[in-house]
Amino acid sequence: MTFLDALAAVADLSTPFAPPPATALGDADLLAAQRSLAEIRRRIDAASAVVAGEIGARSRPELGHSGLAQRLGARTPEILIQQQTGVSKQDARALARVGALLTEPEPWLDPVAEAVAGGTSSVAAADAIRTGLGAPGAGVGADELGAAAAQLLREAPDLTLERLAARARELRSELDLDGVADREAQLRSRRYLHLTPQADGMTRLSGLLDPESAATVVATFDAATSPRRGGPRFVDEESIARAERLVADERTTEQIALDTFVELVRLGTLADDGALLGCSTPSVRILVTKRELDTGRGAGHLEGQRDPVSLATVQRRACAEGSIPILFDGTQPLDLGRTERFFTPRQKTAIAARDGGCIFPGCERPPSWSETHHIDEWQHGGRTDIRDGVLLCRHHHLLLHNNGWKCRRVDDTYEFVPPASLDPERAPIPCEQRSPAARKLAG
Repeated sequence: MTFLDALAAVADLSTPFAPPPATALGDADLLAAQRSLAEIRRRIDAASAVVAGEIGARSRPELGHSGLAQRLGARTPEILIQQQTGVSKQDARALARVGALLTEPEPWLDPVAEAVAGGTSSVAAADAIRTGLGAPGAGVGADELGAAAAQLLREAPDLTLERLAARARELRSELDLDGVADREAQLRSRRYLHLTPQADGMTRLSGLLDPESAATVVATFDAATSPRRGGPRFVDEESIARAERLVADERTTEQIALDTFVELVRLGTLADDGALLGCSTPSVRILVTKRELDTGRGAGHLEGQRDPVSLATVQRRACAEGSIPILFDGTQPLDLGRTERFFTPRQKTAIAARDGGCIFPGCERPPSWSETHHIDEWQHGGRTDIRDGVLLCRHHHLLLHNNGWKCRRVDDTYEFVPPASLDPERAPIPCEQRSPAARKLAG
């Protein structure tokens, strides 16, 4: 009996079921089995969402205690769904939302409902699209949101769930620029920090950061822990020595992060001399096009964050922290040719603004976790020029150097060529364009 044959017993609830072993599968069959299981799960989740939608319909608030959920002792249909399925509260809510979408569809979301019903989209992906795009309003109509939903369905197979949700919010912002400030304020209003004393003497810290706050905090903790968490490698002796000390530190990475937080609170507004973070105070870059600043219409992006911020936030931070203009006009004033091997800080700033992080397909690492790669290796005659340098995280940088991958430039875009061992045809794979500012300029 094959692996997939054994899975036929999944729906036969009269017989015990145990997952068949996968150790005998070759690599190709192993991945094929995973894809088949994902499709089976999407179909099961679609059926579960339909049932959840009906539970919600039979538990409408106006039915009161005669509704299904309250009649069975559950305060809400989501709680009843959770009791019946054993999923988390968050997953139960997603099932209920997508179930309502399937049983009482909104016309502009018809493609999403059809994709879930057909098993081509997961419930979680449909919920991310629906939540990220929001509802039609004064700033954006149903037709525009419907087109955005269809676009997201096309992009979804190449995106993780988190990136799909961020992409949905990004499209909503592009369609409704006038609403960016309101959505930024809404996110900011949800920020909080809780300190909860525990019975054992510890104190639990929990909270939510809005995008602007997160940009500052993430940059700080990246600087404090990146050698432990896979950040860029170092070339100068002082940074190498600090990284070695941090790797040898007996504390866990999470403990180092907490100790950094406590020290920052203790030091307050005192300037950091490099002893705590091993570098100058981390800077938060904000990207915006000159056209948007000149016209007063548009949005900016904090480096490493996917959600846009208003032009008012851009101007406030530029006033407080200054600005560095970077011209994307085809000229390369910071080229160093063969005179220097390493890219300068100003070159790295320009490359980070263009790439937005590691450009390897599917990678999420921000610029602070990335290294600058010569697409033509310097030791083989490559030049230290901006157009010939790209951002790659440490993992993908080593992948190119050690596993036969190549990165090459085609005009002003980049693509990756896998080794023949993975793809005998060596078909090129387009790079990821992660910088919102660069995407705007490219149209």
